[in-house]
Amino acid sequence: MLLSIEKLIYGGDGLARTPAGADGRSMAVFVPFVLPGERVEAEIRQEKPGVARGSVAQLIEASPDRVEARCPYFRQCGGCHYQHIPYDRQLEFKAVILRETLQRIAKIELKTEIRLHASPPWNYRNRTRLQVQTAPEFALGYYRIGSHAFLPVGECPISSPLLNRVMTRLLDLGGLNCPAAVEEIELFADAADERLLAWAFCAREAERRDLLRWAETLERELPEISGVTFFSSRRRSSQRRSSEERIEDEAPIDPKSLAQSGAKAIRYRTKNHEYRVSAGAFFQVNRYLVDELVSVVTGNARGDIALDLYAGVGLFSAALAPSFHHIFAVEASQTSHADFVQNVPANVKAVGARTEDYLMSDYLSGRPVRKSPDLVVLDPPRTGAGKAVTRSLVELGAPRVRYVSCDPATLARDLAPLLAAGYHIEEAHLFDLFPGTFHIESVMLLAR
Repeated sequence: MLLSIEKLIYGGDGLARTPAGADGRSMAVFVPFVLPGERVEAEIRQEKPGVARGSVAQLIEASPDRVEARCPYFRQCGGCHYQHIPYDRQLEFKAVILRETLQRIAKIELKTEIRLHASPPWNYRNRTRLQVQTAPEFALGYYRIGSHAFLPVGECPISSPLLNRVMTRLLDLGGLNCPAAVEEIELFADAADERLLAWAFCAREAERRDLLRWAETLERELPEISGVTFFSSRRRSSQRRSSEERIEDEAPIDPKSLAQSGAKAIRYRTKNHEYRVSAGAFFQVNRYLVDELVSVVTGNARGDIALDLYAGVGLFSAALAPSFHHIFAVEASQTSHADFVQNVPANVKAVGARTEDYLMSDYLSGRPVRKSPDLVVLDPPRTGAGKAVTRSLVELGAPRVRYVSCDPATLARDLAPLLAAGYHIEEAHLFDLFPGTFHIESVMLLAR
């Protein structure tokens, strides 16, 4: 099928439309790894009424913007989507997609410019999650795009130099007799890119003795590894997701710990604070933009009470603490909550609970005795805040709300009731935490 690509849409695909049929209707066709204006011969992979998915069989007319991808696994690995696009153009496309998504889903017309925060496009990730193959020979890899088939890799150009060195060394050493029960391994590097934590996910039949023996070998042969923690497998739950969701920037669940060797946590130093981050805890993955993100979210904010929702290990609370008398910070993950308690001063109260439960049964139930907060910061996972939380935010009536989003669709859904309640968007920021991918991190500064 010969197609002309109209535009890029959220999710990494280009949109094309077939000529109208006898009924006057056309079909939308989604094609990955293309650019607006290109003409392609596409092979249709899936088809439903009114919509189809395809792949490029032949590039008939290429965009002058098209460049050669740097990664040898591009178009095979499900992690990156935009490496065929120059970086400055990636930013422009993402800004358009963010603006169009807000308008399409919630009829939100941004009246302000979107301020762009660029990242170095390579070696920016401080964390990577690798699939592990132990037979017939040891290999590390990712999922192939559109499937859960294993793709062995030798490097990842968007991961930090330390992560790549450890990957290479582990492959050169043949996995150091990695136990067959190990299914995935996650590596998290500190801010200096000098030390890292490793945590592995293992099948039920894992023998604790074998795991600890392997961990000790890893720490001896790869001295950059400060510690290794083993958790029960999450492969079954992770395979429910698309393989294209390799970029993990959402709050993790708390898996069952099976064994632990060496350090349980690592110290992550930002411009003004140092954070304890344990194995399995959530922390922002772009090592270049953490300080800039914190500055925009917390800058010029001061008052009596602040709420920090989906607080993680305290990234924003630690920065807000000098400017507020009291901060109530809510985090559901027990792992992140334990780190949070260690990372913030005494005027920050760490609450271990789901945000919706806390707002409805604790904070709001204390009113009118408890004052309305002067500021609410929320950084929900990709699923967004949801109706219960946004209803509570409207009832709280804080004069300022700062929403950190990793999904423009759920952002649009959550913003609609806030804007209807009298909030307006003072500033819109796009942080490119994930160059080379379709993922969009945004920060909306709301006021009423």
